[in-house]
Amino acid sequence: MVNLEWYRTFKSVYKNGNFSLAAKELFISQPAVSQQISMLEAHVGYKLFIRKSKGVEPTQYAKLLNNLIIEALDRLENVENGFRAKAFDANKLISIGISQHLFSSLGSALVPKFDFINFSFQENETLFELVDDKKLDFAIVTKKYDTFDTVQKKIGEIKQVLVGSNDINASDLKAKIKTKDLDLIEHWLNEQKWFSYESNIPHIKLFWLHVFNKKRPSMVPNFIIPSEYEMIEVLSKNSGIAVVWDINARNYIAENKLQLLWNSNKMPKTEVFLLSGKNQNLTPFFSEMELYFKSILA
Repeated sequence: MVNLEWYRTFKSVYKNGNFSLAAKELFISQPAVSQQISMLEAHVGYKLFIRKSKGVEPTQYAKLLNNLIIEALDRLENVENGFRAKAFDANKLISIGISQHLFSSLGSALVPKFDFINFSFQENETLFELVDDKKLDFAIVTKKYDTFDTVQKKIGEIKQVLVGSNDINASDLKAKIKTKDLDLIEHWLNEQKWFSYESNIPHIKLFWLHVFNKKRPSMVPNFIIPSEYEMIEVLSKNSGIAVVWDINARNYIAENKLQLLWNSNKMPKTEVFLLSGKNQNLTPFFSEMELYFKSILA
């Protein structure tokens, strides 16, 4: 029976002119190369290589055999490599880093698209470092980095908005917003129960800075829940207000579980980027995720 490994070894020896180089290329021992060539010679009935002081020289029979098999062997190896690549793509465990506060709205959307994902919760700077050090395949960040070693594409924009539970009568607030009376608006907001995902209230501070032009809000959060999406879930079942990413609140508002209190035009939009190390094996995953995220954030 013909052993294809004999022909693969023959091709390598013929190309390299050396048993040792062929062994390195094939990741097998030199005696194994010699044995396979001997078995092939016994099978075809002709001497294929003449040993020299520096390697081997193909005989006329070897040249003829090479002409007969090289094209078919190349086609077979191309098929084999293509099959391995597809199998690798189908079963590769990809690692994705994302902020915990954006996971439910963005990260979880990838679960139906891929078979194997290892998620990691970190913030922008750490995510960039992990991708740059090739410890993460991909990251979703809200900051653009100037780097030559990574690929970064904008996938959309998100914005911080003010939302509240449905039991709140917001007519007074919306009337004050129309008149642009910031002092009365701030007074109304300070009287409410506030939800935050962190005691430092970064989202609320940013909202106050852009909307009220104040560095420090005078309110104090009543409830601190360290995941924005979980915070929104609790808020939807209780009474209070919060500053959240619009992408996180979108479904709650659409399903009438929360009400949009204020989408201020003074609040800037934040760009969202998909980040990856430069790796051709990751390119198909990157392209698929880029298109998918753009459709979500459109």
